[in-house]
Amino acid sequence: MTGERPGDAQPTRHVVVMGVSGAGKTTVARGISAATGLMFAEADEFHSPENVARMRSGVPLDDTNRWPWLRDIAAWVAERGAEGRSTVLACSALKRSYRDVLRQGPSRVDFVHLDGPAEVIRARMARRQGHYMPASLLESQLATLEPAEPDESVLVLDVSLAPQALVAAAVSGLGLPVSARVGDR
Repeated sequence: MTGERPGDAQPTRHVVVMGVSGAGKTTVARGISAATGLMFAEADEFHSPENVARMRSGVPLDDTNRWPWLRDIAAWVAERGAEGRSTVLACSALKRSYRDVLRQGPSRVDFVHLDGPAEVIRARMARRQGHYMPASLLESQLATLEPAEPDESVLVLDVSLAPQALVAAAVSGLGLPVSARVGDR
């Protein structure tokens, strides 16, 4: 890179594990964090109380609800990058325009799309407890999902694989360094 000298800090890496609700984003993102030391964040924690209430009541979010949420996430990632910290984030990032917002801060953002049959995801959603996103909203998320375009850095993985296999495939596919020390990036 231009301006880098020997001894300069390595550029940060930022990974967004994306997909519809129930695809396993949080599990895989936490696994990537554990394997690499990248700082983990859950995009659901950035939602306003109003967004959470809408989803809990079965009302899908629209773009008006999502834009402030996405900008807050992008700002958080950019702040971590400015601190020299690499991150991994669990975030639906369903549309190209949403992914574009997430790319605005740091110099590099890679996406891992957990994709697969709706039946597999629906079954996972039915088994999970304590999450405000009801399975009834899966169809609206599937309808919103825009597959990655050729110019996007998106690694697509089969959601039906075991979580450990997904983590290993993501770390390998993105060329992330495995770290014994968590939180040092």
